[in-house]
Amino acid sequence: MRMIDLIHKKRIGETLSKEEIEWMIAAYTNEEIPDYQMSAFLMAVMFQGMNKEETSYLTLAMVNSGDVIDLSLINGITVDKHSTGGVGDKTSLVLGPLVASVGVPVAKMSGRGLGHTGGTLDKLESIPGLRINIDNDAFIRQVNETKLAIIGQTLSLAPADKKLYALRDVTDTIATIPLIASSIMSKKIASGSDCILLDVKYGDGAFMETKEQAEALAKAMIEIGQSLHKDTRAIISNMNQPLGKAIGNNLEVKEAIATLHGQGPEDLVDLCLQAGAIMLMQAKKVSNKEEGMKLLQLQIENGKAFDSLCAMVKAQGGDIAYLKDPSLFETSKEIIKVVSPKTGYIKNMNALDLGIVSMKLGGGRETKDSIIDMSVGLIVEKKLGDYVREGDVLVKVHTNTGLSTELKEMIADSYLIIDQKVEKEPVIAKEIHNVF
Repeated sequence: MRMIDLIHKKRIGETLSKEEIEWMIAAYTNEEIPDYQMSAFLMAVMFQGMNKEETSYLTLAMVNSGDVIDLSLINGITVDKHSTGGVGDKTSLVLGPLVASVGVPVAKMSGRGLGHTGGTLDKLESIPGLRINIDNDAFIRQVNETKLAIIGQTLSLAPADKKLYALRDVTDTIATIPLIASSIMSKKIASGSDCILLDVKYGDGAFMETKEQAEALAKAMIEIGQSLHKDTRAIISNMNQPLGKAIGNNLEVKEAIATLHGQGPEDLVDLCLQAGAIMLMQAKKVSNKEEGMKLLQLQIENGKAFDSLCAMVKAQGGDIAYLKDPSLFETSKEIIKVVSPKTGYIKNMNALDLGIVSMKLGGGRETKDSIIDMSVGLIVEKKLGDYVREGDVLVKVHTNTGLSTELKEMIADSYLIIDQKVEKEPVIAKEIHNVF
């Protein structure tokens, strides 16, 4: 085969075969195809797309480019959750312990944050001593013992995706559904869980801007999962405002701890209970969503969900004293309040801008090599639909470097306040359990 022939086929809108895609991915991973030819192919996909068979072939080829984690030694049906990312998204820190606390094994590999979206691993590493790099045998042993492990992805997991993603990032070929879907699902399939729940977010704080785009991406990923015999389902969730109140690493860990104690923000609790109930259905633990939500609520009330978090953190070397007394976490030098300039109802929030503010304070990465300040970030006191009076606190800024006029204005400008009452939107807009 020749790469130039595959570029030509895709450029004129023809369909590639399974064998052609497998050869291309293997050759590119082995550096037999130069970046300039793969860039041309990716741009052809941007314009011509891929059908669902091609997308499945691409996903499987990337899965097979590296190690596939074998979780067959884990007792029970393993479940995993993937979020497409958003501002204040600390869902895994709550959802993992919740689901694990009823005996469903959660074997999760997570990533780091880049830009305005925080990474689960960065948040976990704000707990002193916690290790996110664990070998496969220890990973499986921990899940069998505690029902929960959240660790970093190994370098040998879907290496073709890592190469392709880096190339897409610098050639403006990120935003096309077949490439997004195959990238996400290759890592999820290679991670080995029996069942996958996708939390696909939309809004100005998310990767997909509209509900329709999020739904299209979710369906594409479900098609891939089901074609590879994985129970794959999705929720479409709203990211037009931050999830919960906390944005920033140890601030979000503290909010997760409060949530597991029954003191969490309404939207975060709702999302975790609904998503967790679906995961329990996937694991055959409950027969319907209502039963699952009641069971998970009970696990919060009886303290077992929090105990599950403590067990995971202890197993990974973390100091659980910080979980039991969150005041031990490092705090910022000062807290600066940004107040409402007028009285009214909050109609719009720019979650993206709030995430960027947190990043610029040091709470996120502008580049892969940026060093994160675990103590900084924002506490969002007022959200969509809330009534505020002039002078009410909108955001509390936790900072070690003050608050520049630019960032203060960025926070204030992220709010649109009007006179008319505003209805609050549900956090989950839709569930998709099957596309066939």
